[in-house]
Amino acid sequence: MISKILIANRGEIACRVIKTARRMGIATVAVYSDADKNALHISMADEAVHIGPPAAADSYLVQDKIIDACRQTGADAVHPGYGFLSENAEFAERLKSEGIVFIGPNPHAVVSMGDKITSKKLAAEAGVSTVPGHMGLIEDAEEAVKISQQIGYPVMIKASAGGGGKGMRIAWTDDEAREGFAASKSEAASSFGDDRIFIEKFVTQPRHIEIQVLGDKHGNVIYLGERECSIQRRNQKVIEEAPSPFLDEATRAAMGAESVALAKAVDYDSAGTVEFIVDGDRNFYFLEMNTRLQVEHPVTELITGVDLVEQMIRSAQGEKLAIRQKDVELNGWAIESRIYAEDPFRNFLPSIGRLTRYRPPAEGPRESGAIVRNDTGVFEGGEISMFYDPMIAKLCTWGPDRGVALDAMRNALDVFELEGIGHNIPFLQAVMDHDRFIRGDITTGFIAEEYPDGFDGAERNAGTMRKLAAVAALMHDVSEHRAAQISGGLPNHTRHVPDLWHVDIGGTTYTADIRGKKGLRTIVMDDPKEDKAAIEMEVLINWQPGDRLVRALVDNQPLNFHAAKRPEGYTIRHRGCEFCVKVRTPEAAALARHMPVKEAPDTSNLLLCPMPGVIVRVMVEEGDTVEDGQALAVVEAMKMENTLRAEKRAKVSAVKAGAGDNLAVDAVIMEFETV
Repeated sequence: MISKILIANRGEIACRVIKTARRMGIATVAVYSDADKNALHISMADEAVHIGPPAAADSYLVQDKIIDACRQTGADAVHPGYGFLSENAEFAERLKSEGIVFIGPNPHAVVSMGDKITSKKLAAEAGVSTVPGHMGLIEDAEEAVKISQQIGYPVMIKASAGGGGKGMRIAWTDDEAREGFAASKSEAASSFGDDRIFIEKFVTQPRHIEIQVLGDKHGNVIYLGERECSIQRRNQKVIEEAPSPFLDEATRAAMGAESVALAKAVDYDSAGTVEFIVDGDRNFYFLEMNTRLQVEHPVTELITGVDLVEQMIRSAQGEKLAIRQKDVELNGWAIESRIYAEDPFRNFLPSIGRLTRYRPPAEGPRESGAIVRNDTGVFEGGEISMFYDPMIAKLCTWGPDRGVALDAMRNALDVFELEGIGHNIPFLQAVMDHDRFIRGDITTGFIAEEYPDGFDGAERNAGTMRKLAAVAALMHDVSEHRAAQISGGLPNHTRHVPDLWHVDIGGTTYTADIRGKKGLRTIVMDDPKEDKAAIEMEVLINWQPGDRLVRALVDNQPLNFHAAKRPEGYTIRHRGCEFCVKVRTPEAAALARHMPVKEAPDTSNLLLCPMPGVIVRVMVEEGDTVEDGQALAVVEAMKMENTLRAEKRAKVSAVKAGAGDNLAVDAVIMEFETV
């Protein structure tokens, strides 16, 4: 029996494995790089071993260091998590030769199904419907173009050993195929140590639905329902749910049966996932099999009650599955939101820095019958580095039906306090309120279709803005009364606090007449520009100056949002919108209308680094004339390459950075002059 597990990973998945191992009475060992010396998984584990520099290629991907850490600590098993060495058959074989248990599928299954090219061939031989494509190795960009032309655009260029959206590009033209091949090959080499690439037809209007399978070493395999993973950006999953709002029982059963048959064909004996692309008529096509634990596994655990990490451990030590297919019941609905360190208002560019505030919603049951779960590997005061995946947390909610789970997710995102870095919570909030998502009418093209020009905030609702204005007025009233109490203690000093305020929010000015002295207050809201009767609202807040999270009841309905103090008001963030709110006396508001507006500096002739990162290459030289859309430079951050392009025709007057340079946000890469 396994007595001590070394987790060959980091972040939230390392913490997740430690929790199950601890519950099972199994000791744990964490490994860490220089960048992770203060990471959460180190403090959670029973022991920790340093394995090298920050770059994954020098630490988490070095098999010798992982095996040596096992020897040092006496760990008799390794759980690889996902990514890194999780789908490396050579690593599994080396552990076996050392007498160390690999908590994952056998090496034969890893080789057969972990490689996307091999797995597609096996699936086709087994009669599983697959997407048309070229499964052989591709030598260079020109061959990639020829193959793409034969398949027919659009095509998906993918890393054979890839995962997590890395090493993947969609190409619609020959030029995009050339560029996508080079970028995918480079990302695959740096992320997985394997630069093999294959190409397949990109199915338009697809849904990405996957089946969770579970096997043991005695030939038993079952499936645990499906997960819908169609909300994706740059082929990276953002929101997942289980079950799918699209599948019917017949399709679910058919996909499950094929997944089990495929798993049995390679003697699969652990947790794994068979991924499918599903069209609008519920025809499904095999994409790949991930021979590891998936990032989104919590939603399956929430609707089945099965701890997948525990099942992996039990299978690895030779136990038979205690669950039969007829025992599997899908109970309720679960949704997962991946919270990333990336700024949606800057085209989702990665963000690094210190978490000056990190306070996720409390986990556990809610009065509504919902459950909140947050899988994370960070803490307040910790740092998000440029060396690893930008995931901060996986926020999950469960409810007896999709509506309850969705409401619980909205509320959980509302109260999630996260400051110090850019993050995608505003975008997640916008999706949760989007009509298409609410209806379940989604495809993998959802984000590109609904936000073709990027994300600049959710649609503003006049009724919500009025409520926010009322609460902001009451917050200001609380602050002013507190200041009056302090100054009122000074000799010969009294201060009057008015009851009438002008509130500017989103380009609209309201007058807010606050009635009552404390507790539940009546606020009469009036928009001077509208010929409508004033609206009365009953508002209750439990807020004090300095609080960042505002919890309010407006007409007995909860309204939670984030607020930061600024001169004459607050910056308010709510449901994907950000507002600069000014609260003034009528006299101050009248004077403010005469104040000039400060203009932003002109940076149109500069190429600025949009994120902290490393320059991979610069494609132009001083004196070159560039065209609109031309690639200028490539910046790598968090293992993703980002191509920076010209926004207009211009001449390069100066190049300020070169390959290998580490740049901060808004550092100048090159300067232009008009031609």
